[in-house]
Amino acid sequence: MEEPQKEAANEEQPHRFSSSPADPENPGNPAPADPGNLAPLELASPAADDPGKAAPVDRPQDEGERTVMGDEDPLELPSAGPANFLPHFKLRKFFVLRPGTLNQAIKDIEALVDKEIDGSIHSIWLMAEVDHWNNEKERLVLITDNSLLLFKYDFVMLRCDQIQRIPLNFVDRITYGAFVFPKGSLLRREGEGLRIFWDRLREPSFTSRWNPFTTDFPYTTFTYHPVKDISDTFTTICNINKFREQLMNAAQKVHAVKPVPGKANGILLLNQNIQIEAYVGLMSFIGNQNKLGYCMARGNIGF
Repeated sequence: MEEPQKEAANEEQPHRFSSSPADPENPGNPAPADPGNLAPLELASPAADDPGKAAPVDRPQDEGERTVMGDEDPLELPSAGPANFLPHFKLRKFFVLRPGTLNQAIKDIEALVDKEIDGSIHSIWLMAEVDHWNNEKERLVLITDNSLLLFKYDFVMLRCDQIQRIPLNFVDRITYGAFVFPKGSLLRREGEGLRIFWDRLREPSFTSRWNPFTTDFPYTTFTYHPVKDISDTFTTICNINKFREQLMNAAQKVHAVKPVPGKANGILLLNQNIQIEAYVGLMSFIGNQNKLGYCMARGNIGF
């Protein structure tokens, strides 16, 4: 079974997905999204004309299920004493903390949701994706009626660069636990993460495991975003435990309504270590230390 791949809109239609083919037996209902037909494209949607006038984050809930963040300013940080002044100063470099940036990002990605394919939005999350080479990448994640949507969003230019759609009825396993590496690996990662599988019968090939740029994996891995403790707003939107609960509930509902033919119906929730098969990881060490996977202020370069 092919895995869900990444997609993006073109310049002329920046806010629409390509529609799935209609069901021949029931023309009124489109068939479920086929993960194998979604190819990565570059998204060149322009930024909003006036980012300063972003829509508020707090919006009405859809059918009582949607998670809504608070209305506080993300940069209203607790007073930093001498002991924690430097960590707070470093966190302020993340562009997602700039006033109005998160609200504008949410407005932009909501416009990219295809109601016919994905349904209504349940919740919005800010995560760090960890790839098979231990590289961290900043992501906005949406849970909808039918899909799990992953957005690569440029918080500097205020535009979405890439989208990955995972149909929830393809999700078959969710694991949560500490990160572990093979014996003899030089890499270490603190904390816990979440891994979502959508094809338990397929294992990545040897070539895919050693290719740092491959997307041919039947799972994705998330961990906490570095700004999760900066304020109550970000504590809520970065909460992996709540994300896991809502994803589990949403996937179970879709499995019951839209089972995939030839695929076991249901979803497993496991508490176990998350293995990352990387050994030396010089590229990930340099990238993660300098937060190259995040939109940050890098400082002035010159003389």
